[in-house]
Amino acid sequence: MPALSPTMSQGNIAKWRKKEGDKINVGDVLCDIETDKATLEFESLEEGFLAKILVPEGSKDVPVGQPIAITVEDPDDIKNVSVPAGGGAEVKEETSEKRIGNEEKKQQTSSLKTNTAELPPHFVLGMPALSPTMSQGNIAKWRKQEGDKIEVGDVLCEIETDKATLEFESLEEGFLAKILVPDGSKDVPVGQPIAVTVEDPNDIESVKTSFSGDRMLQEDKPVRHDPTPKTKAQKTSFSRISPSAKLLILEHGLDASSIPPSGPRGTILKGDVLAAIKSVIGSSKISSSKEKQTPSPPVKSQTASPGLSGLKSTLPQADAYEDLPNSQIRKVIATRLLESKQSTPHLYLSSDVILDPLLSFRKELKENFDVKVSVNDIVIKVVATALRNVPEANAYWDVKKGEAVFSDAVDISIAVATDKGLMTPIIRNADQKSISAISLEVKELAERARAGKLKPNEFQGGTFSISNLGMFPVDHFCAIINPPQAGILAVGRGNQVVEPVVGADGIEKPGIVTKMSLTLSADHRVFDGHVGGAFLAALRSNFSDIRRLLL
Repeated sequence: MPALSPTMSQGNIAKWRKKEGDKINVGDVLCDIETDKATLEFESLEEGFLAKILVPEGSKDVPVGQPIAITVEDPDDIKNVSVPAGGGAEVKEETSEKRIGNEEKKQQTSSLKTNTAELPPHFVLGMPALSPTMSQGNIAKWRKQEGDKIEVGDVLCEIETDKATLEFESLEEGFLAKILVPDGSKDVPVGQPIAVTVEDPNDIESVKTSFSGDRMLQEDKPVRHDPTPKTKAQKTSFSRISPSAKLLILEHGLDASSIPPSGPRGTILKGDVLAAIKSVIGSSKISSSKEKQTPSPPVKSQTASPGLSGLKSTLPQADAYEDLPNSQIRKVIATRLLESKQSTPHLYLSSDVILDPLLSFRKELKENFDVKVSVNDIVIKVVATALRNVPEANAYWDVKKGEAVFSDAVDISIAVATDKGLMTPIIRNADQKSISAISLEVKELAERARAGKLKPNEFQGGTFSISNLGMFPVDHFCAIINPPQAGILAVGRGNQVVEPVVGADGIEKPGIVTKMSLTLSADHRVFDGHVGGAFLAALRSNFSDIRRLLL
C-alpha cells in the first residue's frame, strides 16, 4: 500500500483496474485507492504482469506498506506465484512489525519537540515516498521559505530520488514554520521529519523557536569539527574504524584514540583522519616558524605530535584531491554501466556515411519552409526508419527465456547530459513521427531533463539509444549499451574529406565530401554480424537519400 500523501497512514482499495494475469506497462493505473483526502490512482512505475491480488476491492483501513499485490516479469511465472498457507498471518505479522516501526517513528518524532503540550497546533512533514522503490532522497532545493504561505498544490521542495528530481506538493493549506532538513541534505530516509507547518501565522515564531530541529540534524548527520591541538591531546571514545581510515592511521602512525569520530555510532571515518593530519601539519608549521624566529642551539628533540616522523613526503598529498559526493542519479548510472560491461557481450561495428544530402535537405527545409531542425533530429528519424526496416535489430535479450524478444514499437532513447548525470528521455514511436514533430519533442524533453522534471515513463523503457557527440571535436567513439536494450549508436562529428567522386559524365574526379562516423554497440546475443551489417546498410541507404524519410 503506497503512501499517496504525506498524511496518509492507511487507505481503502476502492477498485482494481487490472486483473490477475493482466500485462502492466509503465504508467498504467493498477487500482483506485481511497485516502483520507480523496480517491487517487496508483500508477505502476515498472513493466510486468499482475500475478496475485492480495487485498481485494472494498478492503478498508489497509496500513501503508502492507502488501496488496504481487507482480512478475515473465507471464510464465504467474502460475508459480501463490500465497503460502498462513499467508494472512504473515501479512498480519509484517503489518504488526510495521506498526511497531511506525510507533517508534512517532516516538522519535515526538522526541523532536519541546513541550508539545504547550505548542500550538502544528503538523510535522516527513520525507515522502515519491516512488514505490524510494527508501531515501536528497533535498535538492526548498521552493518555500520559513514563514511563507502554503496553498494546496504548492511545491514545497524538490526531492532527488534514485530515478529523477521530483516536486513535493502540499496537500494542506497553512504556513511553513520550520525547515528541519536544509537544501543539499543527502540520503534522508523516507519518513524522517523535514519540516513543520502551522495553520495560524501567529504561531510561526513559537513553533520555530520551540521545535528542536537542530537536535535531530545533529543525531542523523553529526557535525564534523576540525580537530585542534587542544582536542588532539584529549582521548576520545570510538567504537569502530572504517577500513580506509584504518589504513591511513597505520600509514601515518597516528593515535586513533586522539581522533574525534564523526561517523554513525562513533565510527572514525577517512575524513576524520585527513582532518587530523591537516591539523598536525598546521601545528608543525607554526612551531617551525617560531623556532626560526628564536635561534637556539641544535638539540635533538622528539616531536610531541604523533605520526609526524617520516611523513614529510607523504603528508602534502592529503591536500592533492577532493572527494566529491555523487548524486543519486550518478550512483545508479555507475552501477548500470558497470553491469552492462560485465554482463553484456558488446559487439562493435563502424561505418562512415556521407552527410552532404542531409545537410542540403536541412538547408532546404529552413529556406523554403522555415522549418528549423537539427542534424540530431534527422539522425533520430534515420535510425528509427532503419529499425523499422530491420526489425531484428529492434529487440532485447530476455535473460530468463534465454532468447531475443522483438519489440513492436520503435522507441528511441536520446542521451542528454545534465548537471546531475546522463539522462535518456524517450521519443516514442519515432518511426511514425515527422522530423519536425521529433524536433519539437526532443527540445521539450531535453529541457525538462536538464531541469530534472522528467516523469518516470518519459525515461524508462525505450528499445534503442543514440549518443551524439557531433557538437564536440570527437570523430568516433564507442558507447556502452543501456540495459535492457540491445543497441546504441554512437554518432561522431562531420569531417570534410577529399575522395573520388563520379561526375555526371561518369568519370571519377577528386571531390570534397562531408563524412560522419557511426559506431554501433550491440548485444552480441541479439545482433550477429548479419543483423548488424543489415542495420548499418539500412542506415547508409537512408543517409544517401534523405527524402525517402518523407514517404
